[in-house]
Amino acid sequence: MLRRDSVRLPRHPASVGLARRRVREHLANWGYADDDPALLDAVLLVSELATNVVRHGPHRESEFELAVTALADGSCFVEVSDEGGGEPRLRIVGEDDEAGRGLHIVTELATAWGVWHRGGRGKTVWALVGAVSPAQPPPHPAG
Repeated sequence: MLRRDSVRLPRHPASVGLARRRVREHLANWGYADDDPALLDAVLLVSELATNVVRHGPHRESEFELAVTALADGSCFVEVSDEGGGEPRLRIVGEDDEAGRGLHIVTELATAWGVWHRGGRGKTVWALVGAVSPAQPPPHPAG
């Protein structure tokens, strides 16, 4: 069983916090504990991906889409979509650089990540996080 939630958010810095909160609430409602590594990683990954859209997304676009799916094995699938055609890429960053580490964080935390191109309608950057080991049962929905 899976549970998917999606929302369109304004392309504004305040939306990064809204994206984190939306993902945290959705996963908590589906039984993930506040300290569950999958929840924590999903929130951090969404923060990084939403920040990329806000900073680097097309200026003509006023919104982006966020989706999170809680999968039956306890893992999470996150997606951030925008109308931009540019592909995100890892940057070489220096020790004193203040930006450019977002995709490095995604690479470290995600089981897998990538980009789906949506024809002339932009792209979706996705990440799979927190697959549960067979010894651990998946979380159950709250309520």
